Formats: sequence, C-alpha cells, structure tokens
Amino acid sequence: MAAPEERDSPTEASQPVMEEEETKTFKDLGVTDVLCEACDQLGWTKPTKIQIEAIPLALQGRDIIGLAETGSGKTGAFALPILNALLETPQRLFALVLTPTRELAFQISEQFEALGSSIGVQSAVIVGGIDSMSQSLALAKKPHIIIATPGRLIDHLENTKGFNLRALKYLVMDEADRILNMDFETEVDKILKVIPRDRKTFLFSATMTKKVQKLQRAALKNPVKCAVSSKYQTVEKLQQYYIFIPSKFKDTYLVYILNELAGNSFMIFCSTCNNTQRTALLLRNLGFTAIPLHGQMSQSKRLGSLNKFKAKARSILLATDVASRGLDIPHVDVVVNFDIPTHSKDYIHRVGRTARAGRSGKAITFVTQYDVELFQRIEHLIGKKLPVFPTQDDEVMMLTERVAEAQRFARMELREHGEKKKRSREDAGDNDDTEGAIGVRNKVAGGKMKKQKGR
Repeated sequence: MAAPEERDSPTEASQPVMEEEETKTFKDLGVTDVLCEACDQLGWTKPTKIQIEAIPLALQGRDIIGLAETGSGKTGAFALPILNALLETPQRLFALVLTPTRELAFQISEQFEALGSSIGVQSAVIVGGIDSMSQSLALAKKPHIIIATPGRLIDHLENTKGFNLRALKYLVMDEADRILNMDFETEVDKILKVIPRDRKTFLFSATMTKKVQKLQRAALKNPVKCAVSSKYQTVEKLQQYYIFIPSKFKDTYLVYILNELAGNSFMIFCSTCNNTQRTALLLRNLGFTAIPLHGQMSQSKRLGSLNKFKAKARSILLATDVASRGLDIPHVDVVVNFDIPTHSKDYIHRVGRTARAGRSGKAITFVTQYDVELFQRIEHLIGKKLPVFPTQDDEVMMLTERVAEAQRFARMELREHGEKKKRSREDAGDNDDTEGAIGVRNKVAGGKMKKQKGR
C-alpha cells in the first residue's frame, strides 16, 4: 500500500483531459457497451467534466475524491464504474452508497436501477422513516447495491440477523461534507470498522471541509483528487439576484415575484419547518399551487410532495435545507432563498437546484435588515457581487392587503392543525410557535395512530 501522505500527488493525471474533452464519449472512457446503451436511453449523450476525470481512474481501481459543484453528474461518475466492475465479477452486496438525506438515497437508487435495468441490477434503499421489517426482507434477498443513510444502516448491521457487509467491494460517500455535518461521524466510523479494508472508496462532495479531509485520511488509500471546481462555485448559466427589503414585507415580495415570474417552477427555501408550512398555507390561500417538504413530514408524505412537484402537478415547492442537497429535479427554473442560509456553503447547494446539467436558471435571495452580514459572507464566498432584482415597489404595496388576509388564514390553519395534534396526544405539552421537533414528531405519530384506528 502506498502511504496516505501521497494522497494528492497524482492530481496532475487529470489535467490533460480537459483539452480533449470535446470528443469524449462514454465508450472512450472505458465503459462497456451495455452501459453505454443504458446511458443513451437515459439521454446522457456525452459525459460531464467530473465523469471524464473520475470514470477512467475508477475503472483502473483507484480511490477517488471527487469535488464538483452540484448538478455536475456526480452520480453517474460513481454509478458507471461500479456497474462496470459488477459486470466483470458479479456478486451480491457489492457496493454501499452512503447519503445524508432520504430523498437523495431514493434518487440515487433510481439512477442505479435505470442504468442497470438491462443487466438486472437490484438495489435496496435503507433509510429512516420507513418500516424496518420490509427493509430487513429486502436485505435478506442480498441486493447488489445498498443505498443508505448511516443511522438506519447501523440499526440493520446491529439487529438484522445474517446481514453483514464483509464481502463489500465498493464504498461511496456522496455529499460527504453534509454526512459529517449532520453529526453522522460516529456512525460512519462504525461502518468503516465492519466493512473490509480491501475495498475501493469514492468520496464525493461539493465542498471540501476539514472533516472531509480527516475522513479521507481514515478511509481512502492513496486517492486521486478529481476537482472540477477548486473554489466554491455556482454554475455559469445561473443568474443570481438579491432583493433588499424590510422583513415585515417578505411575504408580499414573495407573492409579487411569483406573479412576475409566473409560468416558471419555483423552489423556495425557508429556515424552519414551521415557516415552510406557514408559507405553503399562505400561498395556497392566494391560489398558488404550493407544496411543502420538510423534516417533520412523514417519509411517505415527503416522497409524495416530491413526486407531485416532479410530475409538474405543483409548480412551487417550499422546502427546508433537507431538499438543498443532491435532488435532481430537471425543471426548477427559479430558486428563492426566502430565508437566507446561515451557512454560506448551503447557499451553493440551494441555488444548485436550478441551472442543472447545462440548463439556465435564476436564483433570488431575500435580504432583510437582519441578514446583511450573512449576505456579504455569501458574496465573499462565491467571489461575486450580485445584482439587485428589479421590482416595482408601488405594485408590491398593492398586494399588502390580500397578503395580510392570507397570513391571517394561514396562522389560523396552523393553529387548528396544532390543536388537532395536541388533542390526539394529550401529553405533548409544547404548543409553542416554533414547534420543537420532538414534540411535533410525537404529535405526528399520535395523529397517524388515531386515523388508522378510525378506519
């Protein structure tokens, strides 16, 4: 084994690739014919930059650190080499992909199934919020690929009889910085202890943090770094704007923008689950087709929301940062940062939901009197001064009455909703406005049980 100190030395290997990028096809990268056909069927005509750099090295059996902005085709960069290797040496429980969020896990699984449909690849998604019994059954069938969030995977490793990862050949950590930021460090350590040392490891992340570097030393052997963007970047085709407004008029400006850019699909990011829910109710009262997605919804509702938005049955998705990572929804035209992100790096991930894979898109950030410093940090991070989004203030002010009325209705609905849950679970004592996550989870569980009994 080469000493880990050499870990960045082979970086130069990836430089000359860029000039000949124009002519590359998946076949040139060394991907087998069956998988090239699968790529054609998915509409992947030519590989993206990260794929051009990572796939040939992965096929040589190297460990890889992939740094690329979101929307750059990272999933393909690790899925193709894994499926390629699986074709050469078929075996069960071949690869494990760790992701930070459940939605991302389902999305990666869809890509694996689509790419591997002609060769009969089976994958299992192991995430929280879903009945673990059915997952145990899926694991008993020994799928080729497991896509998991760390917490639930540990549960199964400890409690599911006969399930282990001793034969594992590939480990992938997607959005590695986020996995570690969500304090999954202990889980990741446990997983690294129970899988073979003799394996290939791919680490993908849009941002390189100290924690990721630490993980890289622990988990990778003499890796090659494939960096498509070294500094924090947002995609070129993304038009970014900001609006500077008093915080009490945020709702009114949001409605104005949704009217101005009507006909587009929107993703609106809020900072809390409660605000997401409130804004969704507010917009519904004004006749917009808005749908919320946040951590306090049950898993089936979260997937339902996503699917409605993907199928274009709803044009506005309101989300917390749960949805800011990795979700590939091709038709998001506008991202609105309704609440400015507290971590500047989250800004990159949020706006990365639009302008994906070469399409163009807009991102508009709301800056109130309290957010100026956070906004300056974001500008500093991306190295750009953002232009102001043009608004007609007199037109905005004409909306205030209607918006105020809708706000009142939304507050009433939220209160009723809270009281219903409170009645269904007397011991949940916290009915305060912020809705502490635990209280709400108990309430949600209580509400569900009652309904089922009613049936």
